[in-house]
Amino acid sequence: MNAQTNEKEIAVIVGGGPGVSASCARRFSRDGMRVVVAARNPDKPVLVELEAECGIIRRTCDATSAESVAALFDSVVKEFGTPRLVVHNIDGRFAEIFRKDITEADPSHVARVLENSALSAFLVGQHAARCMLGRDIPEGGHRGTILYTNASAALKGFPRSAAFAMACHAKKGLAQSMARELGPKGIHVAQIPIDAAIGNTQEDGSRAHWLGGPTEDDNMADPDQIAETYLHLHRQHRSTWAFEVVLRPWQETW
Repeated sequence: MNAQTNEKEIAVIVGGGPGVSASCARRFSRDGMRVVVAARNPDKPVLVELEAECGIIRRTCDATSAESVAALFDSVVKEFGTPRLVVHNIDGRFAEIFRKDITEADPSHVARVLENSALSAFLVGQHAARCMLGRDIPEGGHRGTILYTNASAALKGFPRSAAFAMACHAKKGLAQSMARELGPKGIHVAQIPIDAAIGNTQEDGSRAHWLGGPTEDDNMADPDQIAETYLHLHRQHRSTWAFEVVLRPWQETW
């Protein structure tokens, strides 16, 4: 529940999957929030399961479309109220953008990853900010929180991965600009680069990454612990708002 009132907080997660988004949906729900999860395909099995498990609201949204994002936020505000927490959890990666020399990279693939990642981040941030700025600043001065999941490519551009580095740096620049603009207006904006493979929970309770195999001795990021960090960022006092929190396993070389 809202720390200042008994009003139920609204959280919107854009980008629905079995990792960070699912863990955030569960954690925010346990904290008393009404959670909306938006995805191009809201009928993904994990989202149907989350609806049954913790009562999330599933919504369709193509985050690269200004009209689709606007429709999402309009419907949330009309049905449930102004969101207090918005998470953009789309990095836009796909296999064809990796392991390509700069001389070989397909410009259409570069445009696609920038659209999926940076453009969608802009659109979601723009509409989230419009919603939050439309409400009076409550006691405590915190109108809302906008969080961006990012990757280690936001911190360093790796060889043969120019398109993804561009997308991640663009997302970081967007978040930084928004934080400086919106912080004084009562909106906390932060980005969270995850410098790790994420080990998703399997049916037997173990954790594994689709490409990296099973976790061993916490060598992969736990999405449930990532969700705890997201909730902590939302609950931070405005005297100590963090902008960038880099998450990596204790063993990670960096």
